[in-house]
Amino acid sequence: MHPFIASAHTFVGRRKQNEDAYLLDPVEGVFAVADGMGGYAGGEVASRLAVESLAEFFQHVAVDSEATWPYGLDPSLSLAENRVDAAIRLANRRICAGRQGSLRDMGSTIALVSLLGSSAIVAHLGDSRVYRLREETGGPTLVQLTRDHSLYEQLREGGVAVPPLEEFGYANVITRALGPHEEERPELHRVELRAGDRLLLCTDGLTGPLAPEAIAALLAAGPVEEVCERLVHEAFLAGSRDNITAIVIAMTG
Repeated sequence: MHPFIASAHTFVGRRKQNEDAYLLDPVEGVFAVADGMGGYAGGEVASRLAVESLAEFFQHVAVDSEATWPYGLDPSLSLAENRVDAAIRLANRRICAGRQGSLRDMGSTIALVSLLGSSAIVAHLGDSRVYRLREETGGPTLVQLTRDHSLYEQLREGGVAVPPLEEFGYANVITRALGPHEEERPELHRVELRAGDRLLLCTDGLTGPLAPEAIAALLAAGPVEEVCERLVHEAFLAGSRDNITAIVIAMTG
């Protein structure tokens, strides 16, 4: 695995409580952000269940190479991709099992990165995102590595003329997430990494108010810990009305 430095920061922002959660596991090279849904109690529980389940699974299979996985291998995926797929499906199962009483509507987005040598597995459900910033000949280039699972994105990809996201009346409608469907599986793919690349995992509390150009400029400048906190702070100053969470990973060699 390439050497890296990672930092995370979450902020309740203008909400009464924080329904975001994150996983920062530099030992296993696994990182995730989750944005809970389903009311105050439901959102907080769902996002926490998601990251706790992911952490437990990755640590369990790392310690015990003969551990039984909760799902059979998908032959169309690599072993590393199967591991991520199983981890997220297990998190989904646990959230589904808890959807009772006051928690019956709970769910959560998830955006995850699993580092593997000179590449990474990127997986997600919902509208939490992963970006990669890379120094190119013309300067730093920001690429969004995930595609929102949202009504807005679905309409846009279908060729429907839609207004800017901030003017869209159903901007918060998610079409895929952890919780609503027991058989939900993440969208995942492998990306190549280089020394100097920076990855950003974040909830929509950050991407809503900050344009890609602003994210790129903030992500490029300074030590990882400062960059992470500055991204969250600037999203708040830009008017974010949601919880704001970011993880920044810098590939150092």
